[in-house]
This record gives sequence, structure tokens and C-alpha cells, in this order.
Amino acid sequence: MIRPLDLLRMRLTAWYAATFGLILLLLGGGLFLTIRSQMSRHLDDSLRQAAHELMRAARIREVESRTTTGAVVDAVDELHIPDRALFLLQTDGSPVKPPVADAWIQGAARRAAREGSVDLEIEARDRRLRLYAERFTVPGKTYVGAAVADVVELEDQYAALIGAFGAAALAGLVLVAFGGWLLVRKSTEPVERTMDTMRRFMADAAHELRTPIAVLRSQAEVTLQRERDSGAYVVALRRVESEAARLGATVEDLLTLARADAGERALDRQRVFLDDLALDAATGARALAEKRGVALEVGTFEEAVVTGDPALMRQLLMIVLDNAVKFTPAGGTVRLSAAAPGGQAEVVVEDTGIGISPEQLSHIFERFYRGDPARARGNGAEGAGLGLAIARWIADAHGARIEVTSEPGKGTRVAIRFPPALSLS
Repeated sequence: MIRPLDLLRMRLTAWYAATFGLILLLLGGGLFLTIRSQMSRHLDDSLRQAAHELMRAARIREVESRTTTGAVVDAVDELHIPDRALFLLQTDGSPVKPPVADAWIQGAARRAAREGSVDLEIEARDRRLRLYAERFTVPGKTYVGAAVADVVELEDQYAALIGAFGAAALAGLVLVAFGGWLLVRKSTEPVERTMDTMRRFMADAAHELRTPIAVLRSQAEVTLQRERDSGAYVVALRRVESEAARLGATVEDLLTLARADAGERALDRQRVFLDDLALDAATGARALAEKRGVALEVGTFEEAVVTGDPALMRQLLMIVLDNAVKFTPAGGTVRLSAAAPGGQAEVVVEDTGIGISPEQLSHIFERFYRGDPARARGNGAEGAGLGLAIARWIADAHGARIEVTSEPGKGTRVAIRFPPALSLS
């Protein structure tokens, strides 16, 4: 079964080839008509030139010999023009040299004697012939000089021209079709990746939302199966509240990423002190750290000025701190530092947690990626796997870089480096 995207690629390639073929057809038709006109004109010019050469030679011979028609007849014999037949005729159409001429040539001579010159093309003996005849005089006598050519030479040139152009056009069409397919495939690869990401995103989102919804529904159904005392209802409602909060957090993260993808979340750029934001985020994460028995320490702190959206930057730091605390066992340590080495603001979060394997490290910023499920459950780390994807978007929006290094069983180090502060004046 052909996928819709492959069908689109084939259609686009066909459109490219058809458009190029139409262009070649129009161009070839225009060139053919132009060249045909030029070739026809060239043939007419060559016939006139041949007739004029005949007349010039006849006049020269007449002046040199001062004899009768014999000198003029010699002029025809003297000229040898390839692919051209020369005729010398009386004004009444009777041939002088050669002694025999077709009736249509004699008729053309009589017409030229009356009109001065004539151009003519006829079908004779299954051949197309073109003639130019012109009246001229020598002392005491008037003649008609005519030159005849077979149009087959034009047709041969046309055939050669059409063959050459057709071969070039066919080769060009094949190249355009092949190149068009490559171009279409290359240009639609981002679309294919986006579609795959969307399908995966929708499937993951449905899976993440289905679980808390199923828990809510089952909890409500179990609670309503029979009458209970008020304490049992309180316990059930607290479970519902917990799952509803989890569901709400997942939906909020999904909305954040959707707005980010659509470019609807504008940044409120301000000059802020990164060290103050880091301290504020540490204060917010301390309660979670104490609950899990993890020590949250503040390391080196230097004044660091950056340009960015304070709310989003605080959210970025909270996400990183939250992950560090969640994946650090009780009794471990999370250290937060802020500095500005070389004028570039930097926040570093280090933990003594379980670490991340090299295979998982390259995937941690993917949406809904949570690594080994057993690893997450074993540390009580809940979530939909959207936090680090949001963190990456916030960092990219601020031109920052997130560098993560980790060693399983020993801990993880996350460094966020921001560009120098910009002037907002």
C-alpha cells in the first residue's frame, strides 16, 4: 500500500516533469519555427546569390567577348554551385542553357520577365523545389537567370535538428524527473519527520492521559459501589485529587509544548540576574528535596546578567532541579552553582543520583521519554516525560546550550550556558 506522503512525492515529481516537459515543448516549438524561418530565408538568399552570380558571369563574358549568345551560355557552364541548378532563359521562357527546362521553370521565367523577379516553390516529381528567377540585361539582349534548389536539404536539417533537440529534451526530462524526485524527497523529509513526531506525540499523549483517566474512573466506580463512611470518602477523594493534579500537570505541559511549536508563546525579554533566579529556584525545590531526604546545596555563586524571560528561565531551572532531586536517592546531594566565566552566564546542577546510561543520554530531551520504566518507578519519579523537552525549548528560545554528562551509579551534571546579555535600549 502506497503511503500518502509517497503518493504526494510521486505527484509532485510528475508535476515537475510535466511542467518541464511543457516548457521544453514550447521552447522547442519556438526554436523550431525560428530556425525553420531562418533556414528558409537562408535558402532563399542562397538562391538569389546563385542567380546573381549567374547574371554577373554572363555580363562579364558578354563584355569580354562582345559576341552573341555564346558568351552568355559559357557563363552557365563556368559556374559550379553545389546543390543548385542554374538556368538561363529567354524572356519568352524558352531555355538557353541548359537547352531543356521544365514547363514550370519556363513559366516562372516568363513571369520574372514581366515582374522583374519571382520566388516560387512547387511539388515536382515527388520533390519539393524552390526557385528564384530574375530578369537581367546584357548589351542588346534581355535574359532571365534562375536558380533551383531541392527543399529536401531543409527537411534533412529539420530532421537532424528535431532529432538532436528531442534527444537532449528526453535526457533533460529524465534528469529533471530524477532530480525532482530527489528534491521532493529531500524537501519532504522534514514533513515526514514532523508527521512521525506528531503521530508518536499523539500516541504517547493518549497513553499518558489514558492512565490517570482510567484511575479516576476506577476510583470513582469503586467508591460508588456501596455506601461508605466519611473517612473512606475522604481517602477516595484524595486519590482522585492526586490523579487529577497529575492529569492537569500533563495537560499543562502538553499545552506549553503546543504553544511553543506554534510560536504562540512570546518571550518577555528583560535583563535579569541569573544568580537571583537560581537562588529562587533552589528555594522552590528545597521542599521536595527535604521530603525525599536529599540535601540541596548552594555552591559557587557569582553575579551573572542575562537577557531573557524570567518566568521561563525559572521554569527551566526548576525542571532541571526537580529531575536531579527525583533521581537522587535519600541521603544524596544536589548542588546548584551559578557563575559567569568569560562573561558567559552559566548554571550548573550536579547530583549524586543514579545517573544516566550512555544509550539513554541522547534521548532524554525527547518528548515522553522516561528511560527505563523500572528506573523511574524505583525512584518514585512520576511524570509524563515532558519536563526536559520543555527545558530544551526554553533553552533554545534563549539561545542557551544544555550540556549533560552522567555516569551510572555516580551522578549527573547539567550545565546551562546562556549567551551574553543584550542591550535592550
